[in-house]
Amino acid sequence: MQDRIIDLALDLTRITQTKISDLDQIMLRTQILSMNARLEAARAGEAGKSFAIVAQEMGSVANEVTGLSRSLNTAISENAARIQSAGADMALDFRGSRYADLARNAVEIMDRNLYERSCDVRWWATDSAVVDALAHPTPEHAAYASERLATILRSYTVYLDLWIADRSGRVVANGRPDRYPNAAGMDVSRSEWFRKGMDTADGDCFAVCDVVRAKALGAAQVATYATAIREGGATCGQTLGVLGIFFDWQPQAQAIVDGVSLSEEERRTSKVMLLDSAHRVIASTDPAAFGQSFPLKVDKPWGYQVEKDKIIAYGLTPGYETYRGLGWYGCIESPLDA
Repeated sequence: MQDRIIDLALDLTRITQTKISDLDQIMLRTQILSMNARLEAARAGEAGKSFAIVAQEMGSVANEVTGLSRSLNTAISENAARIQSAGADMALDFRGSRYADLARNAVEIMDRNLYERSCDVRWWATDSAVVDALAHPTPEHAAYASERLATILRSYTVYLDLWIADRSGRVVANGRPDRYPNAAGMDVSRSEWFRKGMDTADGDCFAVCDVVRAKALGAAQVATYATAIREGGATCGQTLGVLGIFFDWQPQAQAIVDGVSLSEEERRTSKVMLLDSAHRVIASTDPAAFGQSFPLKVDKPWGYQVEKDKIIAYGLTPGYETYRGLGWYGCIESPLDA
């Protein structure tokens, strides 16, 4: 709509300038006629004096109209430049605001997804098989817990694996021992997810870690959620260990950034990203950018900025329900002249 208004205004300017040019040509012919009339009046002598006055006045009027035409043409040209500048600013603001909305929507979709992950970990930590694997540490209970975790994984395909670790940080069971056979018995006591899980205040709390490549899971991109496993599955029960769930980040996040509603031309020239709180790229339409630092400058939760020949739009995660978000941003980078 903005482009149509600008085009109509510029078309009107061009039409007006054309008509003024036509008027200038008419005035030029009028001046020539006036000059010829004065010459003929001079030849007529006394009889042509009154006609000479009319011819001279006609020339004066032609000069005034020509001056007015020149002034009007200058004013129109100046206004046309201002219209074009205002139109460019309006188009840029519309585009930047649209990109910022799309960026915020992308990170909001991810937050809605991750809210479900925070619910999953708290729910599964109360499963009797999970609790019994730590409350009654026998091979039979560990095997049964592994079977239960495998059942969960067959339904929740967005996870790479689910691990149960005891208080010392030793993994006693996982849901995919065929894929990750070295998980059982592994010492994860120094892992961030284990330490944060052990520190959760009660069964309503959970811990979440930044997206990283997890060596123990084949260097896959993983978002890890954890919470304490408590005696009897009670909200305030004694801590027995930690349940860690490993969200298969890359395909889920890739689907979100690839699904942002851009035109084909915008998609070819733009880059859509998810950034963590440190402005590290954790998802991008350019997969090779994962882990790179992005120079995002923000002074408000939502907006856009112009950096040299690029427009960079962003939106801060709004969180979802009880999931407050992790300070992540959706971000779109696009050439300014696209």
